[in-house]
Amino acid sequence: MNRGKVVVAMSGGVDSSVAALILKQQGYDVVGVTMRLWGVEDHKVSPLNKSCCSLEDVQDARRVCDKIGIPHYLLNFEREFKTHVIDYFCQEYDRGRTPHPCLACNDKIKFDFLLRRAMFLDADYIATGHYARINNNKDNFKLLKGVDSSKDQSYVLFTLKQEELNKLLLPIGEYPKAEIRELAAQAGLSVADKPDSQDICFIPDGDYRRFLAGKLKPKPGYIVDSNGAIVAEHPGIQFFTVGQRRNLGLNKGTPKPVYVIEINPDINQVTVGEEIQLYRHKLWASAVNFISGSLPDNPLEVTAKIRYKATEAKATISYEKQFMEIYFEKPQRAITPGQAVVFYKDEEVLGGGIIETKLPHY
Repeated sequence: MNRGKVVVAMSGGVDSSVAALILKQQGYDVVGVTMRLWGVEDHKVSPLNKSCCSLEDVQDARRVCDKIGIPHYLLNFEREFKTHVIDYFCQEYDRGRTPHPCLACNDKIKFDFLLRRAMFLDADYIATGHYARINNNKDNFKLLKGVDSSKDQSYVLFTLKQEELNKLLLPIGEYPKAEIRELAAQAGLSVADKPDSQDICFIPDGDYRRFLAGKLKPKPGYIVDSNGAIVAEHPGIQFFTVGQRRNLGLNKGTPKPVYVIEINPDINQVTVGEEIQLYRHKLWASAVNFISGSLPDNPLEVTAKIRYKATEAKATISYEKQFMEIYFEKPQRAITPGQAVVFYKDEEVLGGGIIETKLPHY
């Protein structure tokens, strides 16, 4: 029985490949789509780099589709990716913030532009290779963590809304990574042992500072200590992030290790201090989304994490007007503006927002 038509976003990696395989086996009418996100000719990629969306990845995705017997299409989203991911990435660093580009890519490219394109193609669903799960309980969709805690990607999906969850399938969230590779090998997929891609797909060599230097015009300024005394000059706030210890440009050194504790774009200043100064209990969040579509009890006790690889910690959240105040039971290290704070209740992702370390002004 045909369970509907689904467009699978295929990056050429093992996760999205097995997502397509599972859906085909479950009786869906599957279409594989690979998104061209930038001019590949502008990026000279070493074979050892774990990039994604390269010409090789397109070929891998096409080979997988041929193997499992589904059509494959290449869709050009270069303009949208540049505007909503690359330009956003650069603008945030230019403001002294540290963005997470995967959030913008998921929110705008996959679950907006691709979803709309899929609906135009008369698809019933889109699917991705994210390690997360969707639970449908009486027309109310819940986003749950993937069963493989080491690969769980629910953090980068907190922007999802009910109407998007209604059209989304996440078939690999029920499996551990090892089993996904085993399923690929059993099906004879050439990507079974392919390495995972890196986080920032459009910077394949991993040197984001060099990437930013080619896109922005950094302005030199001063590095000061927590008392405001000048300790060095810097080439631009774009090359620093809260919590950074290395490559600070402090040629004379310091008696104790120092870290970036604050970046002030208004005066182009980087403040450094001791590690203890990185810890704080409270932050605010802007652009807050609750997956249920409704505001929770106020205040609400949750667990929350302030970066993708962080450990969840107990916190209390309070929603006031257009922002959320988050107070952690134990102070968190290096809370970084521009990153995401995501709220959980056991296995469920409640929502999240973008970290602000000062009260946002609207």
